[in-house]
Amino acid sequence: MQYSKEIVKENIEISKGIYKLVLEGNFYAKPGQFYMLKAWEEGLILPRPISVYEVDGKCLSFLYALVGKGTRELSKLQIGDEIQITGALGNGFPLDKIKGKVAIVAGGIGIAPMNYLVKQLEGCEIDLYAGFREVDYSLEELEKYVKSVYVATESGNKGHKGYITDLLKVENYDLVLCCGPEIMMKKVVDMCSEKNINVYVSMEKRMACGIGACLVCTCKTKEGNKRSCKEGPVFNGRDLIFND
Repeated sequence: MQYSKEIVKENIEISKGIYKLVLEGNFYAKPGQFYMLKAWEEGLILPRPISVYEVDGKCLSFLYALVGKGTRELSKLQIGDEIQITGALGNGFPLDKIKGKVAIVAGGIGIAPMNYLVKQLEGCEIDLYAGFREVDYSLEELEKYVKSVYVATESGNKGHKGYITDLLKVENYDLVLCCGPEIMMKKVVDMCSEKNINVYVSMEKRMACGIGACLVCTCKTKEGNKRSCKEGPVFNGRDLIFND
């Protein structure tokens, strides 16, 4: 983990309310890790946790959605602007345990960490399940790395009209990897528990410090409370206790 000030190479809106931020430099991160980003000196105090979308040795990229004041400030960044970052933080996906036939399940902006993850997997047969509210995005980045792509939109604009869990048959896989709204992840974990399928999820919790000191991002597990920023954000899904 390290703190640095970096220069924005690109910050573009790729879909309505969805932005891709690119920083130029030699960065390192594991799939599933995140950085704390801050691009303001006044008004807002805390940085924002954003999952790593891509690291290629030359650039570090993030995909984020406009959900509040912090991300709105990030969306105003222009080429050449300075941004403060701390990372890489958290525990990522256990690459050594990802084998066989794998289902990647993403809901909305939960597609972001899956982009980098899929590109790091080797020797697996991967199917991608992606759910969105109205329109899809970022799928073209992943299609060449997976065997099949299944899409669902609540609006019916593309693919199945409804939820991506309607299409998922967890019993067809050795392992399921999931990121998205908590209600969706709970459904996926319940499906996997019923069929005795291993599942890992990336928890999207609000964070204040990102280093485990403030306990804002605590989640419940069968072994007690754990911090999403430190012990997570990736957890064995069957160890988590979701709120009903």
